[in-house]
Amino acid sequence: MVLHWRSLADVPASMTGSTVTIGNFDGVHRGHQELLSTVVDQAARHRCASVVVTFDPHPARVHRPEAAPAPIMSEPRKERLLEEAGVEALLVIHYTLDFADQSAEQFVKDYLVQGLRARVVVVGHDVRFGRGNEGTLATMVELGAKYGFEVIGVDDVGPDRRWSSTWVREALQRGDVHEAARILGRHHSMRGEVVHGFARGREMGFPTANLAPDATGLMPADGVYAGWLHDESGTRWPAAISIGTNPTFDGEVRTVEAHVIDRPEEAVEDFDLYGQIVDLEFVEHLRGTVKYHGPEALVEQMHCDVDQARGSLAADASKALAADLEA
Repeated sequence: MVLHWRSLADVPASMTGSTVTIGNFDGVHRGHQELLSTVVDQAARHRCASVVVTFDPHPARVHRPEAAPAPIMSEPRKERLLEEAGVEALLVIHYTLDFADQSAEQFVKDYLVQGLRARVVVVGHDVRFGRGNEGTLATMVELGAKYGFEVIGVDDVGPDRRWSSTWVREALQRGDVHEAARILGRHHSMRGEVVHGFARGREMGFPTANLAPDATGLMPADGVYAGWLHDESGTRWPAAISIGTNPTFDGEVRTVEAHVIDRPEEAVEDFDLYGQIVDLEFVEHLRGTVKYHGPEALVEQMHCDVDQARGSLAADASKALAADLEA
């Protein structure tokens, strides 16, 4: 489990050194993963702790709250991914205007040098820190020479453009979950409790698991997707996922609902997900939202959606199996 420090006072006095990286890490995308891999490798090499320094709330919510981006994932999800990457500790700094007003050198001296006893600092080439974002990679190198820590700059440029959380959000806003997965290195997901809906899907022969309005994870664009539903038992079910306002029924509230397909016969009658916390993975965008002329036309389309989702997920499962065999 990742150690969770809310202030420098939580850092153990017995810690003699660390390898550190700094950032928000929303999405923990492939650029982040490259940074984290370097941090973990350097920590092992120097026999010291691997530490991620991050901020709560996101700096944008403090400086320009009206334009702050929606988070790609929840904080617990982010912490789980950091742990899977091998990070040992997470220092979450309470971000305020007073904190933002300190100089780049003061931040490095207080937090990295005195607080975390940094031996190595790993950052992206576009790193910014300190008052007015005055600190750059060159600044960090100068401060490393002054205070005695090594600085490693990691190139986080992808095949088309720089890996970034912004790129993930742009893809999801278009419903392009395939591109989002390419940037993230895994399928984008949402997590939430299954709650009762209007039961329209059940009445039409397509019962759905409806996520609660407070579900976490950035909601992709309206439409129908092929995806996977992970229930609390750890079982992964193939699903056709719908996002939108149900325009055929003149709905007004955006909802996320998943119809589990190809359930085994013995599970059909007892399949009850209400109250469970489930994860939905988005594999492929199948179509946009359409207002149909009545339930009959919608049901016909839903049969097509399920068939298309089934094929897409079979291909995804085969791809994952091939990757496992190669590994």
